[in-house]
Amino acid sequence: MEYAPTLKKYLNVLVHEGASDLHLSVGSHPTIRVSGSLMPMLKEPVMTGADTGGFLQAMINKDQYARFIDSQECDFAYETEDGTRYRGNAFFQRGTISVALRLIPKKIRTIAELALPDILLSFARKSQGFFLVVGPVGQGKTTTLAALVDAINSERMEHIVTIEDPIEYVFEPKQSLIDQREVHIDTKDFPIALQSAFREDIDVLLVGEMRGPETISAAVTAAETGHLVFSTLHTNNAAQTIDRIIDSFAAAQQDQVRLQLASSMTGIFSQRLLPRISGGLIPAYELLINNNAVGNLIREKRTHEIDTVIETSSGEGMIDMNRCLAELVARGEISVETAYQYSLNPNVLNKLL
Repeated sequence: MEYAPTLKKYLNVLVHEGASDLHLSVGSHPTIRVSGSLMPMLKEPVMTGADTGGFLQAMINKDQYARFIDSQECDFAYETEDGTRYRGNAFFQRGTISVALRLIPKKIRTIAELALPDILLSFARKSQGFFLVVGPVGQGKTTTLAALVDAINSERMEHIVTIEDPIEYVFEPKQSLIDQREVHIDTKDFPIALQSAFREDIDVLLVGEMRGPETISAAVTAAETGHLVFSTLHTNNAAQTIDRIIDSFAAAQQDQVRLQLASSMTGIFSQRLLPRISGGLIPAYELLINNNAVGNLIREKRTHEIDTVIETSSGEGMIDMNRCLAELVARGEISVETAYQYSLNPNVLNKLL
């Protein structure tokens, strides 16, 4: 099999079908994900071990492949001739190679185009602070952050630095100066790149993912010292996010981290992409805004009360996930069953429907 042209054919199918992902796995047909559902390409041959390895080598260079064989995991970016980018992950399963590719749209969509609340733009217009977009894998976190960074790029003259593994959206400078650094290519790792960022005269910092206490500590410190910092975390909601951050540190450091978060965090946005009745996906979300009450709860180890603050603070701009789900049902965007499926507190949702 000629892997480069065959891969091009598969990716053309992905784009034509409006799919988000392509999976190459031994023993299965190449498979795409459309509106959240997997669809095998039944007319294409079942993958062999030689096939998946051949496709991977068509997408990464020799150094990356050597690192992959050594570590058995690999994150990478793949760009086609027409400039379309994909985020890739290669891994071993049962001794054979599998590859997952995620399409990165060329156009960075705006907050309005993503059907997200306008209040998110207020966090992009701050001069400093720590803002997190959270949720499980594949829920649009990177796309939301790209929209916020591009809003800054369109409105202000700032020095924006991104640290990613791999680089996903490529920003074209508008008003801002933008430097994008890829781990393993432009820098050794996240902690080293973050420490270096303090000497790069930056205004805005985008950290692709909070990986470990070193990265978190440097990001929080950057927010405390006058920088605007954006990042992501794989957590379910705001309260869990705060607990996850604090719990990643040794017990002796946790009180200090609580104080830092209480003062530097501006907000946490949690999002999910839900199947729409009319087809496609639509976001549901929760927004925590760090006000005096929230800051006190963080300092006093009462993060379990944050959900209640969100539920009762819509007047301040906070958004409750259950209320968002109920509104989507009322507008006919999602089914009642979908709302219950994605609710973290179905009893509360029941009262809103």
